[in-house]
Amino acid sequence: MKEKKTMSLAAQIFIALVAAIIAGLLLQPQAAFANSYIKPFGTIFLNLLKFIVVPIVLFSIMCGIISMQDIRKVGSVGLKTVVYYLCTTAFAIIVGLIGGNLFKGLFPAIATTELSYEAAAPTPFMDTLVNIFPSNIVSPLVNANMLQIIVMALLIGFSIILIGPKNEKIIEGITTLNDVFMKCMEMILKLSPIGVFCLLCPVVASNGPQIIGSLAMVLLTAYICYIVHSLVVYSTAVKTMGGMSPAKFFKEMLPAIIFAFSSASSVGTLPINLECTEKLGVDREISSFVLPLGATINMDGTAIYQGVCAIFIASCYGINLTLPQMMTIVLTATLASIGTAGVPGAGMVMLAMVLASVGLPVEGIALVAGVDRIFDMGRTVVNITGDASCCVIVNRLEKKREGKI
Repeated sequence: MKEKKTMSLAAQIFIALVAAIIAGLLLQPQAAFANSYIKPFGTIFLNLLKFIVVPIVLFSIMCGIISMQDIRKVGSVGLKTVVYYLCTTAFAIIVGLIGGNLFKGLFPAIATTELSYEAAAPTPFMDTLVNIFPSNIVSPLVNANMLQIIVMALLIGFSIILIGPKNEKIIEGITTLNDVFMKCMEMILKLSPIGVFCLLCPVVASNGPQIIGSLAMVLLTAYICYIVHSLVVYSTAVKTMGGMSPAKFFKEMLPAIIFAFSSASSVGTLPINLECTEKLGVDREISSFVLPLGATINMDGTAIYQGVCAIFIASCYGINLTLPQMMTIVLTATLASIGTAGVPGAGMVMLAMVLASVGLPVEGIALVAGVDRIFDMGRTVVNITGDASCCVIVNRLEKKREGKI
């Protein structure tokens, strides 16, 4: 009997994306209906993703560490990952600043009087450092604090390796639990097309073309920078260090890219990203460690957004940023990315920190706040693509180190 061919997840999500844009435009006069009766189903889907992400991160990192069976290998993978993330984030903010300066003359002149924006107080560096380490075992899981969950998984994983031969039953239990949550994730991911439609349709219905119109040039600049960074930095890195064709990389990443664009959540896209990197030939032990870490600390798209918005806000206030100020933005955005959670809207908090670091009025955020969701969709795509490129590169470097290639 011939097996029935099913449509790929990427194709299903893409169809849902196009349908959401068309439905959103048709429902513009009824935006309240879209927000009241369509958006809640999107929220349900996001809630299911948030529910599965915590156990997936906890158990997949533990399984990754256990399967490596060597604390030195974990250290080697961790160091390569963090160095790669910091380097690409610094590149991203430079791309954003160059793009912002190139298109500055085309930015709209928006009046800055009567602007108000209540910035969240930036967390001091030492507090961020302290907050990485959990004070109890339940709180990080309840609050979905990804950095604390990663630290918890590392400590438990190392302990399991160190107790030696007695750890067989624990390893079996953790592996089984990981399999259970992975199966649960597969079930939730089948709802992706519905989730994408219900998340995107109300955004289009509420914003429509008119809100984009006034800031079209700023949005276009950001998206050009997103594309340039992805096609130049990631393609070069994947080709030279990952030994992989960029065309193959982006083709296999398509389901995660489309989903990230619709959901605007790096953490929410994590389950799909795990599947995509597996198809790219990345060992599960590597992707289980690198991707959750990336969803938490790797914010290349957000860094580009900082650069473009900083230039735009400065131009609205008639301020020309100096080279030292731009260098400060590069440093602040790179370091701030580590403490920013991969959830929708986190970029606004980072932008407040960047503006404050160079003395720009934080109220300027109000200029871009209306279209932040549209910025967010593109920057999330860049964030998750960067995570996957790191997976491919670290996987190959580790195989080289072990003499497997």
